Amino acid sequence: MLPRLPTSLASVLPSVLALLLALLLGFLLACAAAQATPLPALKVDPREVSVSGTSSGGYMAVQLHVAYSGTFSRGVGAVAAGPYYCAEGSGVHATGRCLSGEPAAPVEALVAITRQWSTLGWIDPITNLQGSRAYLFTGSRDTAVRPPLGDALQRWYMALMPAPNITHRKDVAAEHGMVTDDYGNACEQRGLPFIQDCDFDLAGEILRTLHGPLAPRNQGALAGDFIEFDQFAFVPPGRGMGPKGWLFVPPGCAAEAAGASGACKLHVVLHGCGQNVEVFGRNFVLHTGYNRWADVNRVVLLYPQTSPEALNSCWDWWGYTGVDYARKSGVQMAAIKAMVERLAGVPAKCHTAFNNTHVFSGRAVYGWWGKVVGTGSRAELGYAWQRSSLREAPAGHFVPAPKVGCLA
Repeated sequence: MLPRLPTSLASVLPSVLALLLALLLGFLLACAAAQATPLPALKVDPREVSVSGTSSGGYMAVQLHVAYSGTFSRGVGAVAAGPYYCAEGSGVHATGRCLSGEPAAPVEALVAITRQWSTLGWIDPITNLQGSRAYLFTGSRDTAVRPPLGDALQRWYMALMPAPNITHRKDVAAEHGMVTDDYGNACEQRGLPFIQDCDFDLAGEILRTLHGPLAPRNQGALAGDFIEFDQFAFVPPGRGMGPKGWLFVPPGCAAEAAGASGACKLHVVLHGCGQNVEVFGRNFVLHTGYNRWADVNRVVLLYPQTSPEALNSCWDWWGYTGVDYARKSGVQMAAIKAMVERLAGVPAKCHTAFNNTHVFSGRAVYGWWGKVVGTGSRAELGYAWQRSSLREAPAGHFVPAPKVGCLA
């Protein structure tokens, strides 16, 4: 028989064990990130950047498109998603009206909030949307994010964009997930990997709508390279993003590539809940149809990844990382923006100083127990008397620079 613990010890033991497990997870994630490849700078045209996503990734794609409309100027592909800021920071709204469509999402009020945030500078000027495009996809049999949410998203965009710039495809009898023409579940079947074979090439439709005519897709072995990169260079652990992300680089898009004409396009692809690599392998990265189009059309693909520590491995579209989750200052939003800047070769501003100087200059703030955290990222930097190097990317978002030095 095991000895009986004292009552006081027994009452705190679960909390102690939970803390030890959390510390162990953070240590393992940090070790994994330390072994990952740095995200490279490539031959990317900053005027040819777009984003798409499925489910929580669809909501996140809309957030990025709206908050950083000056960056994602080519547009957005939103699969199984509703209007911008649908949840308004509420888990109740997220699991209610933003999934079932009942009660209906308050489109007019959400448009008004968007206009106000644009005026305040919390998101990019909404006038940028006038020259952008939106491709919306709603499966007619979707039982997770119901079809009324797609209609609400269309109405939201029509309030801020020219109607001819908006495409809404909702006549495919698809269940919830990313749709392909040759991989996944039966079209009407719901479940993992949430990729549906509906004899419809959704990835090709999205890329063609956002970036114009494309060469026929590669039907054979891919010539481009997959790169697993360090995400913790852009976001600290504990913010719902995993230690590693994925990148697909077509031939001629590397920074040192010679002989290719012009810079490459960039498309950011966001998985849905439970579709990240740590939970379900590389199914979403490999089998959603984007790579074979990108391979022959000089489109770099960035696949950021959530972490299992995020609820259901979802992107933050309701506020679990903070009240600013849908604005430019949102920690996941800023991290992806910084990745885009890195790929496009945008130099990062770097600052090395004592932490109290960082606080005085607005690059950091005081957190718990007198420790200093980076502004925006909320990454721990140590105490005020310690020195640290910070990378500012994007503007106003500060993350620790590599230990070898403050690199752009």
